[in-house]
Amino acid sequence: MKVDLDDYREELVKAAPELEDSLEGLFHEAARLMSPAGLKDYMDGARAMISLGKGPRLLISYLDEIPQVVKECGEDSIRDVVGAVLKLASMVSGEVLILMIDTLPGAARRFGDPELLRGYLALLHRLAANAPRGLRPMFGVLEELLSKLTLSGLRRWVDFGAEAYRRDLPKQADYFGLVSEDSRAILKQERRGTLFIDSQRRLNFYLRAFWGRDFFLRPSAADFTGFRPFIEDGALHLPDAVDGIGAVSGLDLYRAMCAHMAAHIVYSDKGLGQEALNPAQIFLIGMIEDARVEYCAIKAFPGLATMFRNLMPQSEPKAYEHETMYLLEKVAKALIEPGMRTGDIEIDNLVETFHSEIAGNERETMLSWALGVELYNLLAQRRAVPSLRILESLNIPYRDDNRFIWSLDDYDWNNSSAYQPDQGQVRKHVGLMEFVNEVDVETAGDDAQEVWVLSSELFPYEDEGVSYNEMEGKEPISDPFHYGEWDYKVQLMRPSWSTVYERRPGKADPESIDKILTEHRGIRHRIKQIVDRLRPQGVSRQRRLEDGDELDINAAVDAMVMSRIGMQPDTRITMRNVINRRDLAVVILLDLSESTNETVRGSDKTVLELTREASALVASAISGIGDPFAIHGFASDGRHDVHYYRFKDFEQRLDEDAKGRLAGMKGGLSTRMGAAMRHAAHHLAGRSEAHKLLLIVTDGEPADIDERDPQYLRMDAKKAVSELQQMGVNSYCLTLDPEADHYVSRIFGANNYTIIDQVERLPEKLPTLFAQLTK
Repeated sequence: MKVDLDDYREELVKAAPELEDSLEGLFHEAARLMSPAGLKDYMDGARAMISLGKGPRLLISYLDEIPQVVKECGEDSIRDVVGAVLKLASMVSGEVLILMIDTLPGAARRFGDPELLRGYLALLHRLAANAPRGLRPMFGVLEELLSKLTLSGLRRWVDFGAEAYRRDLPKQADYFGLVSEDSRAILKQERRGTLFIDSQRRLNFYLRAFWGRDFFLRPSAADFTGFRPFIEDGALHLPDAVDGIGAVSGLDLYRAMCAHMAAHIVYSDKGLGQEALNPAQIFLIGMIEDARVEYCAIKAFPGLATMFRNLMPQSEPKAYEHETMYLLEKVAKALIEPGMRTGDIEIDNLVETFHSEIAGNERETMLSWALGVELYNLLAQRRAVPSLRILESLNIPYRDDNRFIWSLDDYDWNNSSAYQPDQGQVRKHVGLMEFVNEVDVETAGDDAQEVWVLSSELFPYEDEGVSYNEMEGKEPISDPFHYGEWDYKVQLMRPSWSTVYERRPGKADPESIDKILTEHRGIRHRIKQIVDRLRPQGVSRQRRLEDGDELDINAAVDAMVMSRIGMQPDTRITMRNVINRRDLAVVILLDLSESTNETVRGSDKTVLELTREASALVASAISGIGDPFAIHGFASDGRHDVHYYRFKDFEQRLDEDAKGRLAGMKGGLSTRMGAAMRHAAHHLAGRSEAHKLLLIVTDGEPADIDERDPQYLRMDAKKAVSELQQMGVNSYCLTLDPEADHYVSRIFGANNYTIIDQVERLPEKLPTLFAQLTK
């Protein structure tokens, strides 16, 4: 199946003109995550968003967020999401639909299972039918809700609010926005001890440490009494949340569940048949089989015995409806604890038979079958066999429902649906001869499984000086980079909220940069004087060290003299030669928003031209010092499309190519500063230098077309500064806005910014400021 973007491009761009630049990148990201069938569902879903007539933002949100949902829950969830949106479209506004899609990646990450995501979408539909005004405030606090509640807990919390405030609309909004006391009280009541999603990574490592292999863990909604974990389609299905039992924590209970079910998979060679067995016999055979696999696990890892025994029940009188259940509890304990007695001679003989024969039959499931039937016969002779309903109430909390042992022979381990590896797109870099001698697949589109990349240009046989790339090629699209954003109103980080695309900057005549450097000879001379003072001065010698590299003769002679005259000598008699280096990496991040195209008052130059001149001068200055540095720029067209340009990278010299990119610098769009700062920090994080500096040059405050609250992006930028500080990156802002005092100090801190009132002095100020910051 071939999915071609051109079949959809015109329709999508017409519905949302903002997609013209970013559509290629969104499609390539989706192609890397989805199979062709999933990609077709994704693009057809985009058409469905257009048909709703709810505006371009709904389409943009859908295209941007759905690949992240697919990454967490698989491509089958695309149809579920599209169906849910179509159902809700007639019940709520377009703004609510956008909020629903924007919060879906976070929900998919918390649930981690397509069935649970399906249940969440059904819950949204039910809430829209009963209390539609609760959706908007609930989406605002969804991260907090999902960090504390399972799907079943969220369902009960929603049902209470929808029923209690069905006709009281103001209180309904307060409830679903977690403002009212009732809302907080029900949240506290429904909150469970340990969530699966918070423990999954540790549990995976736990099982891998035991058996040196992967087990696929999935959460299941434990929203009914008597839920048991189970093994199905090669995956271990555990409850989405558990509470601790006595001194056993919730995490340890999860560990016991995982270890028990993994033992079933590792120590079972063949399953059992249910022919001619009644339900009680099946249950008792399963109980013996549980003891068999636990024996094998404890033999390999003796420490598991303590964990299993701590979770064995000792029920109070009247806990069960049938007296035999207390006996079965004792049998379960005796089977994993040799030497323990139940007090029933016939049962003790059966338990003794298990312990005497298990060593020679530890992988033999028929031993469990024989002893289980024998146990049933003993109870049947006494007329003491409980019903299946009562048997299933046996309270051993970590054991599964044993469906696995009855279906093992029918399971195809080579065709498991528990884990489907990503059918991602592979980009392979090849040489010229391999490239030209391979026959391409004419039916392959942008969703091809393998794309070959040639590092150089390829010209046709009839060489007219125009390459294939220039004739038919597309501009390279970077992978999307997703970053969270801080919502100061709810004091939570919105995960993967903004999307950054690295774009290839345009080029112009590099001689224009040389002309700038020539015109500012006076400034360059003053900068050179500063640079000469900052430049590391070769090698320095550190003396009087205890653990140096070589002997310091003068210090050694002084120590010998002090020793001869009976005084305590100085033991620091070695020295070391040290190469002087500043150990500093710098990114200069330029604001390239539309406002930079404005002419500076009292000058014939624009802010962008002055920024270009300042960048050229500071690049020349830093090149003289020898510090690794990069010059990047950014602009934004909403949170889904933050443009990021790399004019010069760390290891690149200030050569003709770099000068050409600086000369081609253009301004446009808006200023989503927080996302750009996080992406600049992403590049700095890969550097080995001990000191890292992010120097931001901007002419205004953070703002974007999709955010009306002026405080929102300011607070997010402030949060980004804090995040960068934790990463070891210092941030400093050079602003050209003379009225920036009231916000820039709140974002960057009192001593981490400079305001340039005379913008025309920017080319002189920027290199000097850099020297002051890094000396």
